[in-house]
Amino acid sequence: MLLRLFPSIARPFSVSSRSRCRLYCASREMGQDSSECEVIQVKRRATFRLCNVSSYTTEILEIRADDPTLHVVVIPGNPGIVLFYKEFLESLYELLGGTASVTAVGHISQTKKSWEHGRLFSLQEQINHKMDVIKQELQNEVPILLVGHSIGSYISVEMFKRSPEKVKYCIGIYPFLALNPQSRKQYIIGKIAESRILCVVFSFIVALVGLLPIRLLRLIVTTFLGKFWSATAVDAVCSHLVKYHTMRNVLFMAMTEFRKLSETPDWAFMRENQHKIAFLFGIDDHWGPLQMFEEISKQIPDAALSIEREGLTDHGFCCTEAGSLWVAEHVAKLIKNQKASQ
Repeated sequence: MLLRLFPSIARPFSVSSRSRCRLYCASREMGQDSSECEVIQVKRRATFRLCNVSSYTTEILEIRADDPTLHVVVIPGNPGIVLFYKEFLESLYELLGGTASVTAVGHISQTKKSWEHGRLFSLQEQINHKMDVIKQELQNEVPILLVGHSIGSYISVEMFKRSPEKVKYCIGIYPFLALNPQSRKQYIIGKIAESRILCVVFSFIVALVGLLPIRLLRLIVTTFLGKFWSATAVDAVCSHLVKYHTMRNVLFMAMTEFRKLSETPDWAFMRENQHKIAFLFGIDDHWGPLQMFEEISKQIPDAALSIEREGLTDHGFCCTEAGSLWVAEHVAKLIKNQKASQ
């Protein structure tokens, strides 16, 4: 949720050689001199495409399995730019052994081009859009498993409520489910988002930065936003986020989020489906504070709840390759456990 406006810079950490071998290496045949892993390119690359959903141009990032048993649909946070999730999608697909198709669906008008000609879209409209994607793009496919990040977790729960016959499981990663009155960052973002004048001025300034030469722009992004970010995340900022239409939609969606999430979460629905819901929290995340973890533990005690306590990654996990891999491993484990329990 607004990762780039007030970023929590992702912490660098090394991925174990075991994890790298599992994803990227194959052991040399027995009898050869070296027992080291031989690096080979085994990853299926995510494919980017545009599609028209209910007259709205939609950015899709996906990997289609040859014979899938389920379809994992990733709902991004805000900004809802699918390119941020490229490494996550590719790692998750490999960790699931190619048995599941994996698709990330971008938010309307948080895109490279201003396809919607300046129109602003609310949280509710973005939820409706994601439901339309399922109806149009995934209607005749295998069961769907939703993975939501930040406000995408709230969107995923709402999608689950609307289509329980199609959605079989819902995972929230660093979920933003309710306002945090103790967060000064949320207070500041809320004040900006509520003011049309401030939104216009801020978006205009961001758009001016986006006009800088690409090398200078990449240097600014790397220096001030993500020193340890992946090249893909930096490219996503330069190609999508520093656009007037994108930033206006990010802020407008934030305004509608804050209004909606001032309400109490739908605990009744989550209790009824607690064996089909999982959440991952961080130790220092103002969007999904530990107070929310404790409340969920009381309200839906049988849900699969986890806290990443080692500080290995954070709310902006998708901005680093290492963070994307760690979260993909966690999600893959949840999916495998869910399939085993059926």
